[in-house]
Amino acid sequence: MGVLLIDQVSKILVKTNMTLGQSIPLLGDWFILHFTENYGMAFGMQFSGEYGKLALSLFRILAVFFIGFYLGRLTLRGAHTGLIVCVSLIMAGALGNIIDSTLYGLVFSESYFNQVATMFPEGGGYGSFLHGKVVDMLYFPVIKGTFPAWFPIWADQPFIFFRPVFNLADAAITIGVFALLVFQAKFFKKPDQEEESPDTDDKENHDTASGQEEPDDDLPLSA
Repeated sequence: MGVLLIDQVSKILVKTNMTLGQSIPLLGDWFILHFTENYGMAFGMQFSGEYGKLALSLFRILAVFFIGFYLGRLTLRGAHTGLIVCVSLIMAGALGNIIDSTLYGLVFSESYFNQVATMFPEGGGYGSFLHGKVVDMLYFPVIKGTFPAWFPIWADQPFIFFRPVFNLADAAITIGVFALLVFQAKFFKKPDQEEESPDTDDKENHDTASGQEEPDDDLPLSA
């Protein structure tokens, strides 16, 4: 669960040391630490409404239970190591975002554009159980440009790749799912049946059936 630990440590450090919307360039304009929060799914996608947020949190919890059960079955069956690693990554990522959704509203104060949040504030957290916000901070605007004039819908509009801001939990889920899709034939391959080697009785039966008999050493040889 190293991925889960690193995910939570990074989120707590960002939440308690950066203001909302603050950016820190780490690798020029290609890799930026940008603090943002969302109520939704991976990569900042939204699940609108109070009930939508609650439904998403409950769905995440159920999904983690099913993934954990499946992971236990795989381990007991002695499944391919790569398959176990991929499912473990998905589970760690799901757990990371569940912790945000369920507990962050209780243990953190609100983050503002001009004020850093505090952990365990005296007046209580900014939200209730299952209504926390997911912390995102990894931003990779590797390519920036403008769509050509002939491009439909977004002609002459600026674009950025990769635009979504995400966290380590999102990355773990994405890597796990992608690896499963790429290596599924290898991970779910059934072990080949071992070839049975012919025993001595089979050989003797074959020789007898063909009419060939071994010479008797006790009989005298003719001159």
